[in-house]
Amino acid sequence: MTKNIDQLSFEDIKNAATSFDGAIKHTPTAHAITLSKKTGADVYIKYENRQFTASFKERGALNKLLNLDDNQKKKGVIAASAGNHAQGVAYHGTRLGIPTTIVMPLNTPFVKIQNTQELGATVIEVGERFDETAEAALKISEEKDLTVVHPFDDYHVMAGQGTIGIELLNDVADLDIIVVPVGGGGLISGIATAAKAINPKIKIIGVQSERFPSLYRAFHNEEYVSMGSTLAEGIAVKTIGKKTLKICKELVDDVLLVNEDDIEIAVGMLLTIEKTVSEGAGACPLAALVRYPEIFKGKKVGLIVTGGNIDTRLLASILMRSLVRDRRITRLRIELPDIPGALSIISSIIGNKGGNIIDVSHHRLFTELPAKETYSNITLETRDAQHFQDILDNLREEGFVVTVNQNIDM
Repeated sequence: MTKNIDQLSFEDIKNAATSFDGAIKHTPTAHAITLSKKTGADVYIKYENRQFTASFKERGALNKLLNLDDNQKKKGVIAASAGNHAQGVAYHGTRLGIPTTIVMPLNTPFVKIQNTQELGATVIEVGERFDETAEAALKISEEKDLTVVHPFDDYHVMAGQGTIGIELLNDVADLDIIVVPVGGGGLISGIATAAKAINPKIKIIGVQSERFPSLYRAFHNEEYVSMGSTLAEGIAVKTIGKKTLKICKELVDDVLLVNEDDIEIAVGMLLTIEKTVSEGAGACPLAALVRYPEIFKGKKVGLIVTGGNIDTRLLASILMRSLVRDRRITRLRIELPDIPGALSIISSIIGNKGGNIIDVSHHRLFTELPAKETYSNITLETRDAQHFQDILDNLREEGFVVTVNQNIDM
């Protein structure tokens, strides 16, 4: 049978680190100088998005697989997942010669199914909701005598994730705080166990989306209230694990909540400032740092970018929205007389000021303005907010009625 452990110890985490033997990358930790200046904290980022499957989930999956007995390895394992856990189990299972079955919800994007299959797993699609998928995985595991690899509520999985804590403190020994995204609690349980064993004074702070505050609710005895989807889908877990909750209550110092705007801004900052791609969950620690600067000011803070698996269309949308937010792309509604040359006057003003017109729509019919007047919607690219304001002021000085509309559908 599996080499069972009935609790999580620092020794388990050290054993996991030793057993990885090069199969898991010791991902880099870098001093984030610009983010430090912006936030007032001394910021260090650990890049788990540089694992082979672009996620920390490999660590827990591999440690679980390494602790199976020969019979379990021969029969194979099963996991319910539509994301990073699936790829971690599939990749290391195939690498070790262990048959892997991944059960995914029916609405799973095809690219995730394809990626998991290409890593060597058999994929079964079951259930409209993830709880139905998880139930199906348990039923299949019993029918086929497969070992379940739980994504978080398993001590071997927690121990694997905890190796991040050892690496981080080996790289930056004197951290005051480690900020960790929390879904089911496996990652923060492992990191907290390792970090507190190395430095009992260090603080471990969890971060969750306001829409899925599983650990926050458990700490504050609140009921689950559905609030829709989240950009941080990797930590969109309704209920914290039973085993992880026990560890979190003992070792986690605080849990902070961030909203969708916070997460979106953090994804953009990581890409534009640190030049790294992060999924929503991986950006949550930075989102917390930006939202609650008073907690971290003057402290040496470690952030973990837990993964980089984000849909490219979503990432493109986030980047364009960040340009709108910074007034580098703006849409103007400009009223003008319906005479030849009116639009060229506007173009000249904008061009002379160094602005770039990237889209124009001219309206004569569907407007409430008098028949001799019309309006244009102009999408404008500028260097920054001040450059935009200079152009706006110039247009108004020339007598044009200009309305700024930030609700751009990119």
